[in-house]
Amino acid sequence: MVVVSDGSHGRADGRARLKPWGWRRHDPEHATCETYSSDDGVAPGMSDTADDPETFDAGGITLEKRREFVWEIPQDEAEGMRVPARILASRSLLEEIKNDKTLQQLRNTTHLPGIRKYAICMPDGHQGYGFPVGGVAGIDAEEGCISPGAVGYDVNCGVRMINTNLSYDDLRGREEELVDALFDAVPSGLGGGGVVESDISTVESVLNRGVDWALEHGYAVEDDLTHCEDEGMRHDADPDAVSKKAKDRGRTQLGSLGSGNHFLEVQRVTDIYREDVADAYGLEPDQVVVLIHCGSRGLGHQVCTDYLRKIEQAHQGLLAQLPDRELAAAPAGSQLAEQYYGAMCAAINFAWVNRQLITHRTREVFADVFDADWQDLGMDLLYDVSHNIAKREFHEVPDGAGGTEQRELFVHRKGATRAFPAGNPEVPKAHRDVGQPIIIPGSMGAGSYVLRGGENSMAETFGSTAHGAGRLMSRTQAKQDYWGGDVQDDLREQEHIYVKASSGATIAEEAPGVYKDVDEVVRVSDALGIGDRVARTFPVCNIKG
Repeated sequence: MVVVSDGSHGRADGRARLKPWGWRRHDPEHATCETYSSDDGVAPGMSDTADDPETFDAGGITLEKRREFVWEIPQDEAEGMRVPARILASRSLLEEIKNDKTLQQLRNTTHLPGIRKYAICMPDGHQGYGFPVGGVAGIDAEEGCISPGAVGYDVNCGVRMINTNLSYDDLRGREEELVDALFDAVPSGLGGGGVVESDISTVESVLNRGVDWALEHGYAVEDDLTHCEDEGMRHDADPDAVSKKAKDRGRTQLGSLGSGNHFLEVQRVTDIYREDVADAYGLEPDQVVVLIHCGSRGLGHQVCTDYLRKIEQAHQGLLAQLPDRELAAAPAGSQLAEQYYGAMCAAINFAWVNRQLITHRTREVFADVFDADWQDLGMDLLYDVSHNIAKREFHEVPDGAGGTEQRELFVHRKGATRAFPAGNPEVPKAHRDVGQPIIIPGSMGAGSYVLRGGENSMAETFGSTAHGAGRLMSRTQAKQDYWGGDVQDDLREQEHIYVKASSGATIAEEAPGVYKDVDEVVRVSDALGIGDRVARTFPVCNIKG
């Protein structure tokens, strides 16, 4: 089956159906999927042209090419820059990145006190609050600062993948039954409602213990902890640093997807790129897997809001040095820096439990639909990886005298993910020999990827890579350009993808055409050796808030 767009958008009222994001040849009868880009990018496995210009004009900001896929805003480009800013992207991705304030925000980030080496924008980068989504900054944990805006509102908005031993043939013909059952079982959308009813005491225990709380209460098994970043618990969490308002918001949302780009998606494995790593991850062609993407809900949002306001008031002197108030930061070692770090770590724990409860409910649904225990269906957690966090980590950075030194940094990853390579002691033992799994979701009409931490990631990106496809279009514009019902129908009829959401507007906001090309994002990551391609998946069923 071939889907070709003629650019007409297909509706008399001007709203798009499946917007031309290139065209995709997808054969639902076979586990293959080929992607062809219609912009000036190049196909996976190929490099940018050898005669690329050495600079890129991004509308008032000039990028200098350091090597293939590595572009830089020099430190002397603007007064006050403490380090250069680096953008990891192909030329086609740069053409998209330059269209919003991503590069200005990245340049502003270099003004933060204590920032080391360079500020980084990943291939999926786009404009965020103060700090770009897809941004990474390593800031000295003794001489620098920590910035809630450089972490983000949805603390630990992360992704986990659950394996199964089902094949696509086992699922074929039952897609509608499964998507309906998942939608009924997993709370989604704005507002309250979760898998469990909780009180403030329960929330505080979750904030303190993370997935260990879920284990005690029967919502997790031991292997869930050992296959989660930090084994599902940040020991620096301080529930007392989380406001009552934040706890009240979290109390009614524990075990829920939320809205926006959060989703639960049943997928099938279509491509394997590194057989040895895929085997270690338990992945094989045509296998059914489940992807869950959500975060800390209203609790995390309130933590960010609370501390942005406190920091703006308490550290106005530092704020005055920054080109954007949205980068408000607390000096390392200050009371607010310590309190925010403790509150953020508590919100990280909350998000892990949130995804764990959804995992528990998903396992129950599969058991009902396929009339078997979830253990017999092989529904083991492959990995849970976090975005929107700042972590204390040691990295090698320039020492200012021509050499390097190991320094403890607050590594801010906003819309970026850890990508630690094989052998790193912070990779859970289950994956240490092959490298940390990285899960990069695409849009609901495109493939997603499983990568592993690349050997160049520690030197190049503070052990980080991209976290998804990255938006091209605002939600408001998406709702103007797309009609949710049409997108839902087209995905089902053309790609055999079953989507269910609480409203058509949600589907319109997340239409495939509002995102960058995830294949191109992953191509850059793989080529730079910061995240190596392992497998590709394709959607079968998707539920959204």
